Amino acid sequence: MPVERLLPSQEAHDLIDLTRDLADKVLAPQVDAHEKSETFPDGVFPALGRAGLLSLPYPEEFGGGGQPYEVYLQVLEELAARWAAVAVATSVHSLSCFALATHGTAEQQARWLPEMLGGNTIGAYSLSEPQAGSDAAALSCKAIAVDGGFRINGAKAWITNGGRADFYTLFARTSDDGPRGISCFLVDSATEGLSFGKPEEKMGLRAVPTTSAHYDDAFVDRDRLIGQTGQGLSIAFSALDSGRLGIAAVAVGLAQGALDDAVAYAKERKAFGKRIIDHQGLGFLLADMAAAVDSARATYLDAARRRDAGLPYSRQASVAKLVATDAAMKVTTDAVQVFGGYGYTQDFPVERYMREAKITQIFEGTNQIQRLVIARSLAG
Repeated sequence: MPVERLLPSQEAHDLIDLTRDLADKVLAPQVDAHEKSETFPDGVFPALGRAGLLSLPYPEEFGGGGQPYEVYLQVLEELAARWAAVAVATSVHSLSCFALATHGTAEQQARWLPEMLGGNTIGAYSLSEPQAGSDAAALSCKAIAVDGGFRINGAKAWITNGGRADFYTLFARTSDDGPRGISCFLVDSATEGLSFGKPEEKMGLRAVPTTSAHYDDAFVDRDRLIGQTGQGLSIAFSALDSGRLGIAAVAVGLAQGALDDAVAYAKERKAFGKRIIDHQGLGFLLADMAAAVDSARATYLDAARRRDAGLPYSRQASVAKLVATDAAMKVTTDAVQVFGGYGYTQDFPVERYMREAKITQIFEGTNQIQRLVIARSLAG
């Protein structure tokens, strides 16, 4: 059954209806084939772009949807309930537009944002490195100032949409001044000297590539520096607060999909003369799954509403990411249990949900990092 949502406007209800219709007609019929063959769904992102779903939380003056974050996240959740990889790629695209939208000059925004938000391009976020994941301040990819711009050398890792994106929000070291020596750049995919490694062979989210990137004396114009020199890490962290909410919404969508499938199966499957959902042991398991999904949704909506109101929400974003992704791992695992032996086969999607849920506990800051953020907030 569709989730009954409390939305701020009729426009938001219409947007959710549009998303559900597109997800059912465009995403659901393709997901199994692309995930099994590990092939990129070329037509999917143009369809999302035409529907206006790739630019929802950004200003209308630059081609965005002008939607509150609480609405955008619920759209992501609906996409994730059908195809988590597409929802993650959409979230990453939104994340990759954040630096320019919030720290770019008016001239930079007018020049690049309309194209980035126009629905015909997709972006990627390039922060992590092979030896710098959770410890973002340890970045070693260097951008050296030269006449007219910067020369970039080094490697980046774990790039969702890598090799497929049209632009990359890159964080690179411009000085040896520790955390204050990192700057942010908007890099075009056609930049000479930029190349990509072989896509990672992943447990899940196989239809969307995750790659490394290699900068070999790549030149970027000075006007592609976003914000001030040395401001990169603060830009990255502020973007990640929003990105964590995107992953929380994706995790809730995954969990909701798993719950829906488990309930439907439990109503059909019979054992000992009655439906298995009518056996108290299984009924209680499904009840716990439903409680986990509902409570996880509430955490990301609380954080999103704080963001929309202009209130601090960093701790709430970490809480949402932690609670939602842990819930997704538990709910998807329990969904496999509901299906019994069938759940362990690829005949049903619940095994895919479980594989996909695992990564949500890792990217956009591991859940151990979220606990660190929350603990530091409590310590004041």
